Amino acid sequence: MADDATSTRTTTAPRPPQQRQRPQGAGSTSPTQLRKRRVRRAQLRLTRIDPWSVMKTSFLLSIAFAVVTVVSVFIVWSVLGAAGVWDSINSTIADVLGSEGSGDFDVQNYVGMSRVLGLTMLISAVNVILITAMATLGAFLYNLAAALLGGIEVTLAEESDR
Repeated sequence: MADDATSTRTTTAPRPPQQRQRPQGAGSTSPTQLRKRRVRRAQLRLTRIDPWSVMKTSFLLSIAFAVVTVVSVFIVWSVLGAAGVWDSINSTIADVLGSEGSGDFDVQNYVGMSRVLGLTMLISAVNVILITAMATLGAFLYNLAAALLGGIEVTLAEESDR
């Protein structure tokens, strides 16, 4: 299944001649020299990314991002309501306009929670579609570029204990 997602080439770097020899006795080498001998390296070349896997992964991540966005907007709007921001805005507008036209004005009619959450859900749905499409297109473009240029080469090595 991993072969579907990526195509790699693995090689190990040759060790210098002094590192290929085994120690003669228990006291002939120090522990730091033994640790240096155990470092392995592998060179990998990422030559293909499966667009279907990229599409599934980006879809799930963008859905998670949409849920986080809707929940965070809900929390912010609830905190603003609990803090009395909307009542403060209504009283400020009543003071500015005077008593003649401010009796029927309520800021919640224009930026109420239902309108804001509806707009947030609409924007989140559009973002899910766009993020999924852009990630899939990016995978196709990477595959085209990797076919021409050979892909990205990564060298992996074990971390040495110092």
